[in-house]
Formats: sequence, C-alpha cells, structure tokens
Amino acid sequence: MLRPLGRPIRTVLLWQLAATGVMVAVGGVLAGAHGALSGAAGGAISICAGLAAAWVAARSVKSAGGVLVGALTAEAVKIGLAALLLWLVLANYANAVVGTVLASFILTMLIFGMAFFVRDY
Repeated sequence: MLRPLGRPIRTVLLWQLAATGVMVAVGGVLAGAHGALSGAAGGAISICAGLAAAWVAARSVKSAGGVLVGALTAEAVKIGLAALLLWLVLANYANAVVGTVLASFILTMLIFGMAFFVRDY
C-alpha cells in the first residue's frame, strides 16, 4: 500500500503545477497552441519523473543505509525517466516548440529540488 506523499513533496508538486501553468500561458502567447502544449509536456515530464522518484524513495526507508540507497536509486529513476520521456516527446511530437519544452522541463526540475527546503511540520 502506498503511503500518502509527505508535505514537502505535495508542496513542490503544487509549485511545479503552478510553474507548468505559467509556462503553458507563456508558450501559448509566444507560439500558439503548439507552444502551450509544449509547455505542458515539459512540465508533465518533470512532474512524472518526480512522482516516480518520490515513490521509489518512500519504499526504501528501513535503515540509514536503506535511506542512502533509496535516495540514490530514486535520483537514478528520476533522471532515467526524465531522459526517456524527453526523448519520447521530442521524437514523436513533430510540432514541439523545443525551447518551450526544455524551459518548462528545466524550471520544474529545479523546483523539485526545492523540496529539501520545505519543512515537514
């Protein structure tokens, strides 16, 4: 059974959703419908990778060594899944606005790193 996501992850996911919304609006204004969809795709890639990493990390909290291995495994899963999803989007969406996809992706990945600074209480 999956435990509920902790407060830091929930907070960061909300920030990522807000940033993705901003990138969708900016992409839509600058490049039309394809720009908006590209902004959504970039944000979705990061959010999916972050959720997968949080799930992997939450499963392996049994000892101090388990926490370290879990954190490294979660980071590897996040990077691998993000690379795979970026490749899938850029290879299959012919009208992707690459700058918008990458800007949205990078912005939301940086926001995910802010989970460290969110208090759990």
